[in-house]
Amino acid sequence: MTKVTNDYEAIFIIDQDKTEEETGEITEKFKNLIASSGEVQSVDVWGRRHLAYPINDKKEGFYVLINFAAQPDFPKELDRVFGITDGIIRSIIVRKDERKNRGE
Repeated sequence: MTKVTNDYEAIFIIDQDKTEEETGEITEKFKNLIASSGEVQSVDVWGRRHLAYPINDKKEGFYVLINFAAQPDFPKELDRVFGITDGIIRSIIVRKDERKNRGE
């Protein structure tokens, strides 16, 4: 029986007060977590950006985008870990559209 996998993208924002080293460690943590349960397709570090609106009195954050493939139950666990990780101020996980993958 083949495993069903879907393509996802996760964007998360790291607190502006974290050092460059801490930011790298957090990014690596999520890259490794995704790789342990799926396949990391790409990691795009957008860097420090101005937030559209203040979050917890912060006006900037460090943005990271990870594209990955995983089984359908994994994003729920990933979202849970985003929520309990110190330094993550926002995150979103989106399943990529199937029609776009088929070229329709």
